[in-house]
This record gives sequence, C-alpha cells and structure tokens, in this order.
Amino acid sequence: MRYLAALLFTVFFAGSALANQCPSLVSQINQQLQSAQLDSETEANIKALRDEGESLHNQGKHSESVKVLREAMDKLDSMS
Repeated sequence: MRYLAALLFTVFFAGSALANQCPSLVSQINQQLQSAQLDSETEANIKALRDEGESLHNQGKHSESVKVLREAMDKLDSMS
C-alpha cells in the first residue's frame, strides 16, 4: 500500500513539474528568437515547434510539450 501511495505521489508531482516547465521554455524561446540571426525558414520551423509545444501544454500533454519545446531550443542553440 505504501508503494502505491509513493508511486501516485511521484506521478502527481512529476506532472506538475512538467506543467510548470512549458511556459518557461516558451518564454526562453521567444527571448532567443528576438536576438537570433536566423533565415526565415529556420525561424518559421522554430516558431512552429514553439506553437506546437504551447498547444500540447494547453491540452495537458506536458511531457510531449516539453519534448517539442526542447527540440525548438536545441535548434535555436545550434543556429546561434
């Protein structure tokens, strides 16, 4: 019984932690986009990933959202 309680507690707070990460990542992407020197195709690709991540966050799919937003961050970092 304790194992189940600990598991549920962990899952609940892991989801909450991911939910809080999404808006922070979107904000970081927006800040980096303002100062990055990107071609229009790359910028559009990163913005599409950002928008997809934000949409996933709004749907409650936080782990998927974080994955997509980190992909956008990685592309931004590699281009800067």
